Amino acid sequence: MVHINGKDEAAAGMTVQEYLEKNEYPLQWIVVECNEQIVPKEDYATRKLSDKDVVEIVSFVGGGA
Repeated sequence: MVHINGKDEAAAGMTVQEYLEKNEYPLQWIVVECNEQIVPKEDYATRKLSDKDVVEIVSFVGGGA
């Protein structure tokens, strides 16, 4: 299991890009951290997720007053 944003998910073996596309994340508005290291966007297609990885997906939200 891969721990993604606080939940265990069966994503081991998937690339970061496959996971993001499957879950409809907007690629242009997010940053992915895996095991406390930011994954460069150019590595999304090749970086495979492994059992016990800890992943945080952060999205940017615009706004202001």
